[in-house]
Amino acid sequence: MKKLLVAFSLTLFISAGFAQEQKEKTVTLTIDQAVEYALKNSRTLKSNDIDLEMKKRASDVSWNVFLPNVSVNGTMKRSNEISPSYAQYGITDYPDEESRWDVIGGASVSWNFTPAYIAKIQIAKANYEAGKISWEQSQNETLVNVKKIYYGLLLQQESLKIQKTTLENARRRMIQAEANFKSGLVPEISLLQTQVNYENTKPTVDSAEQTLNQQFDTFAFLIGLPVGTKIELTSSIEPQYVDVTTEGLLNEYADNDLQIQSMKKNMETAKLGITALDLSTWVPTFALSYGWTPMYTDGSALGLPQNAKAFGFAGDLGKNDKWYDSGSLTLTLAWNLTNMLPWSSNRQQVKDYRQQLAQLELAVESLKENQKVQVRKAVDTLNQAKQQIENMNRSVQLAQKAYDMQLRSYRSGTTELLDLRDSENSLNQAKLGQLNQKYQYISALMDLENTLNVKLTGGSNSAITK
Repeated sequence: MKKLLVAFSLTLFISAGFAQEQKEKTVTLTIDQAVEYALKNSRTLKSNDIDLEMKKRASDVSWNVFLPNVSVNGTMKRSNEISPSYAQYGITDYPDEESRWDVIGGASVSWNFTPAYIAKIQIAKANYEAGKISWEQSQNETLVNVKKIYYGLLLQQESLKIQKTTLENARRRMIQAEANFKSGLVPEISLLQTQVNYENTKPTVDSAEQTLNQQFDTFAFLIGLPVGTKIELTSSIEPQYVDVTTEGLLNEYADNDLQIQSMKKNMETAKLGITALDLSTWVPTFALSYGWTPMYTDGSALGLPQNAKAFGFAGDLGKNDKWYDSGSLTLTLAWNLTNMLPWSSNRQQVKDYRQQLAQLELAVESLKENQKVQVRKAVDTLNQAKQQIENMNRSVQLAQKAYDMQLRSYRSGTTELLDLRDSENSLNQAKLGQLNQKYQYISALMDLENTLNVKLTGGSNSAITK
């Protein structure tokens, strides 16, 4: 027993250690690797795959409306009393138990056809095509979100690095002030200023680090990694610049918009719905039915004469011919006259479809106008962000030069701490401003590509003037 406890404890210890090692393992991701991982593991995308598979299956087997209905059955029937029709033959009761029983088997095949079935098949295929567009929309939106969060995390990381650098500089100045104070080179107020500056900076850095860790958890969840996984991002915030015009983009790619394509597919489905309802209303349904119903009856045991056929029995019962077929072949043309009434549910559904078409047409017009607004806004953002990046590049260089000069002066005792801190803040703001404009450029470019459903980087496009 003691050995078992030791072995069990050892197993738990090894398992816990392995789990801890797995949890602490760092996953290194470039932007492309993050996108690829999301495509394979995102729960949202997996759910969308299932939705699309259901629509595809419905489209592939939509022809099954033409399948006939086939059924088989078997019945055993025991009569309680003799039929009055036998009384003329002087038969008042069954001679034995077997004579009370009849055995009936059956097989039937029925097949209906209406031209509305063709429209229903087309509706199923149109729903699948619309499903593919919705699937692609969801794919694009998820991947854009993944990329935006990725670059947003890089921006937060750079911001945190700057804040940590600022904190470290504050700590070093505090240590230097302590040494200078002990040597009698600076008054106590200077020492207190550096200590207050350091202590005030620490909570800000801690809060920023906590926020960043929470954002990493959100990112892990989005791409399908276990929450708490340590992630290292290896890409950088460096945009690929494009020179585009609003008119060129709209002329070339306006029809690529997936939202507009989805609306048009919905319009097509509504038109097919109207066609299906009209066909089911005004065109008759053809029904073909055949039933084979063999029946066993022991009429000979009752002593019926040879002319028993005249009473509805087939075969020569006097010769013990006990089976006969009571099935039939039926051909039918049927109209549902109620559906022709203008206030019937059928015709009301047609009116609903027509109103839906009117709404979809308005929605398409609205989407086209909104598309123009979004494209123009994105192009303006790209141009402005690019200009700001170039301007801030010069600002960062000047701010770095000014900070280096202030730092040397502070170390030599010719500059006040407040002046050094102002110079450092200016440098940090310039760096963060430049990074933020790079993020704005990348984000606007992704939104533009998603709106027009086109890749503007890494290839040649007539809308790119560069």
